[in-house]
Amino acid sequence: MNKVVLLTGGNLGNRLRILEDAKRAIDRQIGSVIQSSPIVESEAWGFESADNFLNQVLVISTEFSADEVLKKIQEIELSLGRIRKKEQWVSRYIDIDILFYNDDIFESEELTIPHRHIQDRKFTLFALNKVMADYHHPVLKKSIKELLKKCSDKSKVEVYHA
Repeated sequence: MNKVVLLTGGNLGNRLRILEDAKRAIDRQIGSVIQSSPIVESEAWGFESADNFLNQVLVISTEFSADEVLKKIQEIELSLGRIRKKEQWVSRYIDIDILFYNDDIFESEELTIPHRHIQDRKFTLFALNKVMADYHHPVLKKSIKELLKKCSDKSKVEVYHA
C-alpha cells in the first residue's frame, strides 16, 4: 500500500460541507483516510480574496499510483464544482493537492511530488504539523515542524471552529 498526503481546501460556497464531501469521496474512491488534521482557516495565498479558505490535510492509504490518484482527484474536484481557470490562484469551491506520495520525488508536466509550495504556505505547514510534525520533507530534508518555524508566510492561520 502507498501513503499519500493530500491537502483539501476551498473558499467558495458551503466550505465546510464541501470539505466533508471531498473527504468522503476520497475515502470511497482513492483509499482509506487514516489520519486527518483539524480544519484550518486562512487568508487566500497568492492572490487577493475577501473570502477565507478552509483547508484540511488527509493522510490516505491507497493502492493507486500517484498518476492514478491525480486523475481521481480531478474527477472528485469536478464533481464538487471545481472549474479550472487559466489563473493558477483563484477562489474556488474545492482544490485537492498531492503533498507527498510515500517518500517519492517525482516531476512531470502534470505533477510534482513533493508539492513545490509546501515550504512557502503557512496554512499547509500548520495543518501538516498537526498530523506529521516530525516527518522529514524528502527534498528539503527538514521536518514539517522546522519548515513551519522557518516559513516566511506571515498570514493568519487558525484552527476553524464552526
